Amino acid sequence: MIGNADEFQKLAKDNVDVAMRSFGTLSRNFQGIALDTADYSKKSYEDGAAALEKLMSAKSLDKAFEIQADYLRTSYEGFIAHATKLGEYYVDMTKDAYKPFENLAAKAK
Repeated sequence: MIGNADEFQKLAKDNVDVAMRSFGTLSRNFQGIALDTADYSKKSYEDGAAALEKLMSAKSLDKAFEIQADYLRTSYEGFIAHATKLGEYYVDMTKDAYKPFENLAAKAK
């Protein structure tokens, strides 16, 4: 139990410090996610443009289907890899954001 105003102020300061560390972690992780998503979007656009160029220069219908199938396969694989990476980012972010609160929860017991 909190005995006096000084203890209450220290507890409040500790809680604010913990929250700020957690928010800092969240902010850094969201920046990483945003940068990675921007890189993925740029690469996806470039790959699509390259596939369209190849498709427009195809000499036969069979070659066009082959180009389209290759693009769809690589696009799907890229998306799955990116989605997996984002999932890992979110799991790590959650763990990192919770760490400052672990000691706080232990003190409350």
